[in-house]
Amino acid sequence: MSPKSTCICKHISPLQTKTRFIILMHPKEYKKEKNGTGHMTKLQLENSEIIVGVDFTNNKRVNDILANENNSSFLLYPGKENFNLSVRESSEVTSFMGNKPHLFILDGTWPCARKMLKLSTNLQKLQRVSFDNAIKSKFIIKQQPESLCLSTIESVYTVLNLLNKGDVEHCDTTSFLVPFEKMIAHQLEYLCNPKHKNYHATVKNTFVAKNLYKTERNTIFEVER
Repeated sequence: MSPKSTCICKHISPLQTKTRFIILMHPKEYKKEKNGTGHMTKLQLENSEIIVGVDFTNNKRVNDILANENNSSFLLYPGKENFNLSVRESSEVTSFMGNKPHLFILDGTWPCARKMLKLSTNLQKLQRVSFDNAIKSKFIIKQQPESLCLSTIESVYTVLNLLNKGDVEHCDTTSFLVPFEKMIAHQLEYLCNPKHKNYHATVKNTFVAKNLYKTERNTIFEVER
């Protein structure tokens, strides 16, 4: 969906995973974000799909996945009661995830993601998976509400590495973030180029690498309304 000059397809190296990743994408993200990391994540994962919506309570595809007794379905989202991949032993991760894990991911801004979860009663019933964020986001051209917030592709990258450690997955994630990194580098190149219309004279002072994120357990809880 982008011009050839900004296309990231040549950097795509799809991974085959045991886990199926279902990216639940907010309509705003689907329509406005041509280089959204949800789309990028889908391209990097062969065993994945995108479902667009806000309230998935009556979504046939989502409910078909949940109704399949052979599937073990989970929601990647922080919460008071969740299975933290970062602190579990390998045997615990393997036992918890099961033979055919399906991981639902909410793709949108945090306010949008909270609304999606609040409306989707079927997703509220799912067991939640979380992780401790010990990396810094490379999405330096976009501000996040908290330091622990990662983009969709960075979150999936973290989960894949933890599932590898837990012996659920056996995939090489070395190149997983390359399309994302190339996109950021390309956008920064334009912003730093005085000849480009989107040039910002203060860009070097504005877009700086974020500090290393905290390694202690961090959680964002959805606001009950």
